[in-house]
Amino acid sequence: MNDAFQVSPTSPWSLIFVSAAGRAPRLQFLVGSAALLAALVVFENAVPDIIRNLTAVAFYPGLLFCAACLLSKRLHDRGRSGWWAALILLAFGMVWPSPTGWRALFALVLVWAAVELGLMPSEQGPNRFGPRPQI
Repeated sequence: MNDAFQVSPTSPWSLIFVSAAGRAPRLQFLVGSAALLAALVVFENAVPDIIRNLTAVAFYPGLLFCAACLLSKRLHDRGRSGWWAALILLAFGMVWPSPTGWRALFALVLVWAAVELGLMPSEQGPNRFGPRPQI
């Protein structure tokens, strides 16, 4: 297995979903986002209704927390405040599972986020959020 994906207490992968401090490079962000989106899709489509209704009160806040941490780290890597994650999560909530009516305007925020966080490279060198990640 590639050393970049191994999780140890000092690995950049170890705190990706539980801490908003520091920076996350593009690959880490994309893999983490895919994992969170997969968890959401599985929870909403494969979990029986009764179990989903009983566990939703813990699952959704936990998923939201993990997503906020991941987004904040990537925003930090781009030199932006982690508070932009609130706008991105609000936009995602407004368009999930399908954008209809005026809520479709929030898709523009998601397009910006996809370009800014998914396509743009990290800031070179250290910034106010810490040193550039080694991954």
